[in-house]
Amino acid sequence: MSSTTRRGFLMSTGGSVAALSMGTDFLNARQLPGQSPSETSGWQDGNFSKVMAIAAHPGDVFFAMGAPVAVATHFGGQGSFLSLSLGEKGSLTIPAEQYGSSQREAAQKAAELLGAKALFLQYPDGEVPINDEAKFAVCDLIRQYKPLTIVTHWKGSWHKDHRACYDIVEDAIFYAGLPGLVREEPSHEVRKLLFADNWEDATGFIADTYLDITSVYDRWLNACSAFPMWRGETGFRYNDYYGSLAVERGCLSNFKRAVALMAPAEQRVQHIRTP
Repeated sequence: MSSTTRRGFLMSTGGSVAALSMGTDFLNARQLPGQSPSETSGWQDGNFSKVMAIAAHPGDVFFAMGAPVAVATHFGGQGSFLSLSLGEKGSLTIPAEQYGSSQREAAQKAAELLGAKALFLQYPDGEVPINDEAKFAVCDLIRQYKPLTIVTHWKGSWHKDHRACYDIVEDAIFYAGLPGLVREEPSHEVRKLLFADNWEDATGFIADTYLDITSVYDRWLNACSAFPMWRGETGFRYNDYYGSLAVERGCLSNFKRAVALMAPAEQRVQHIRTP
């Protein structure tokens, strides 16, 4: 690769990117060669002190979204994992009811290992509905647990449950923040919505945020190993993919280990005050 091409690659992967360090192993070199400077912020903004991950299935919520929750709990914050479905139809050999029970048990064990809560809705795998019942159910859990940051699916997915989850969460956040909408819990405003780096949701996903997960990398992988599917039981080697992806994302963000996230367009707007 020529130096010109290499510089273009680094700029395309690093331009307009925020790197979030939690005070762990940020490498000595503050900027990659040829890369435009990016904003580096830390734990002080508080948004990662209370994190809720919301996914269509337990595997997604821990594999693709678990590291930001692990960061929150590791540094004394609160974390929760919400699965809209148990993913009970994900095995070709185990009956759905039995597989769903094992998925629930694995999620509860993984959440306990990370010091977080495992939450579940009971929609059928492959049939997560996009309706107000689902949106209000998620709204009520947002109001109950009061996350400052929510991590969920990006809409560019081939999986219909993932696309449904994206739509549900967007409206649930809106409902949760409406003071005039009377529910059991008072309104709660979520500060940040972020989309996870999921191999099934890759269409149109462009990372603009890199979160340093160096300090929680091993704990997160250990929690994910509570799921047999993590080791390739269902045909995809999640452990190899997400473990190595954290290394690759770390290389691009100048952290030892990192996850990539994507913010909605409205959150990427900057307001610059002049003197």
